[in-house]
Amino acid sequence: MARVVIDPITRIEGHLKIEVEVTNGKVVNAWSSSTLFRGIEIMLQGRDPRDAYLFTQRACGVCTYIHGLASIRSVDMAVGANVPDNARIIRNLLHGSQYLHDHIVHFYHLHALDWVDIVSALKADPKKTADLATAVSPNSPKAGVNDFKAVQARIKKFVDSGQLGPFANGYWGHPAYKLSPEANLMAVSHYLEALRQQARTARMMAIFGGKNPHVQSLVVGGVTCATDLNPARIAEFKYIWKETMDFVNNVYLPDVVAVAGFYKPWGKIGGNRNFLAYGDFPQTAKEPDSFLMPRGAIFNRKITAIEAVDVAQITEQIKHSWYEGDPKGFNPATGETKPKYDKYDPESRYSWMKAPRYKNEPMEVGPLARVLIAYGKGQPETKKLVDAVLKKLAIPADALFSTLGRVAARAIETKVIGDAMEGWMNQLVGNIKKGDLNICADWQMPAEGMGAGLNDVPRGALGHWISIKDQKIANYQMVVPSTWNIGPRDAADKMGPLEQALIGTPVADPKRPVEILRTIHSFDPCIACGVHVIDRNTNEVYESKVLY
Repeated sequence: MARVVIDPITRIEGHLKIEVEVTNGKVVNAWSSSTLFRGIEIMLQGRDPRDAYLFTQRACGVCTYIHGLASIRSVDMAVGANVPDNARIIRNLLHGSQYLHDHIVHFYHLHALDWVDIVSALKADPKKTADLATAVSPNSPKAGVNDFKAVQARIKKFVDSGQLGPFANGYWGHPAYKLSPEANLMAVSHYLEALRQQARTARMMAIFGGKNPHVQSLVVGGVTCATDLNPARIAEFKYIWKETMDFVNNVYLPDVVAVAGFYKPWGKIGGNRNFLAYGDFPQTAKEPDSFLMPRGAIFNRKITAIEAVDVAQITEQIKHSWYEGDPKGFNPATGETKPKYDKYDPESRYSWMKAPRYKNEPMEVGPLARVLIAYGKGQPETKKLVDAVLKKLAIPADALFSTLGRVAARAIETKVIGDAMEGWMNQLVGNIKKGDLNICADWQMPAEGMGAGLNDVPRGALGHWISIKDQKIANYQMVVPSTWNIGPRDAADKMGPLEQALIGTPVADPKRPVEILRTIHSFDPCIACGVHVIDRNTNEVYESKVLY
């Protein structure tokens, strides 16, 4: 039996520990343990409901605006505020900005190094790399031979110095890497280009949000950015949006398809059977019917039988979590957070995360869930893109249920949502021209109330539940995407989605388990983690650190 300890895994947010057993080169068992206690729900009790969004945004420094939006939506419902059309549009634009920024950063800076061998790029022929880049994306700004030589020289400088900087301590030369040297050089060049682009894209949120990452312009009943409701500010936003979409269309999407072409076997690795999406981006005041990304649930991969979502069927189970209470848990509307840590024990309690379940089943949430549900419901833009990607790669639709499918879905929805943002900007300009400058509804704080703010955010289904009593917060519960995806076993000992997705993952070299990182990172966990790999056939112990 071999135990491989990878600690820490970077390129995620927060703290996570995963133990994995490997037999005959494949994962046969897994335990996902979040080792960070959040506690924001407890801090909010007794506070003014209007302040909740300022606290909840601080749950994370990466997925920021989305917690603010979920919080504000929960209070909107609790107080009965009807959000004006302009506020709905601005909230959508802010939300879309988060998607564009988040998905670009995830692919290039959090996940690409699981597929791209940095050192191999030194062997590339810059002329062939330029030809490859043109073939992959004929419409992209042409990077010439000298550009790729310059990138190659930067990599060589890192290597010769003995310090690879952001690329240090990777598993370079691992047999699981399949890209050619030229493809690796192209990918590294685009990695650096994406660093510049994401900094520009982040400015979009600040235009209507006041600042980034934690926006200041949300308010119960709407938004507060009245001075930004003018053609000049919208034009500034649109300029950066266009620049970002040029990158998405001409670099990001072609890169995803190109990389996927080398890794088609991963269309059979890392999948789940059940999927859930709250849906998001309301096109009108009628929710959820008008959502761009629709609401729904899939069981047993039946994408032709999308079920409606009954939020009352959600429970947060705690049999294997460090909390006290009923192991079967409660619906978040009446949930409780009573921490009780004793010890780490995979056979008992092993995570600070609860185990969210829908109809007592584990559900994957996130880009793949949203795209599958949109595809199953016949959402035109999504269906067209999915079919085009499947045809380009010559793979069946079943390949979507995989680690590879998760990566492709994230790119597909980036374009769908990004394209829709142009229409929202045009609507906003049209409303201004008609003299409609209303951005916030009037409302009164009730003595008592309950509300749920359901978002679908870059990482997946996000819900905030609030209970108001005596005009103060009596109870507050947050069920975040990574809790759905990375949570532990439930009261019936069913694995969480990541635990299940890891089963069957190949591990070619126990000393360098890059394959495990691929499936973990494909979920874009909002936690930092340590991974433990156990091989039942030997008793060897390997230790390594992943710092890239």
